[in-house]
Amino acid sequence: MTNVFLTRLDSPIGRIELLGDDRAVTALTIERDGVLPHDAEPERSNPVLESARAQLLEYFAGTRTAFDVPVRLVGTPFQEAVWAELVRLGWGEATSYGALAAAVGKPGSARAIGGAVGSNPVPILIGCHRVLASDGRITGYSRGNGVPTKLWLLGHERIGFAA
Repeated sequence: MTNVFLTRLDSPIGRIELLGDDRAVTALTIERDGVLPHDAEPERSNPVLESARAQLLEYFAGTRTAFDVPVRLVGTPFQEAVWAELVRLGWGEATSYGALAAAVGKPGSARAIGGAVGSNPVPILIGCHRVLASDGRITGYSRGNGVPTKLWLLGHERIGFAA
């Protein structure tokens, strides 16, 4: 059985919880309504999570624009293909659901793309907030406090969007 580690940090978008094992970050959760999934559990960190925590703090301070901590993404082949495309997006870059659908060879599947984007287990580390509607609008965000969280992240990275 793999050891599971847990650490938390405060951020401008709320508390963040990181889960991982000996080798990689496996989940990142932004608090919703003041609650994190493992609030009742004590922190038990490791070097991987400490590195991720430090990099996230640098990101929020504006001194880091890319992450190099190992992450483990487990999903369906379709989800993993979508997440691989998200990994290609850098700081300040945005894409659309339609462009992601085309990139994974599933044109016309923007709704399914939205589901895969929303199930990204490590938001921020893999920038699912960088996905907009084809006309540049924000169509939603399932992390933290929803659209206000996405607005903050887009503003932080100076990504423009349509009202």
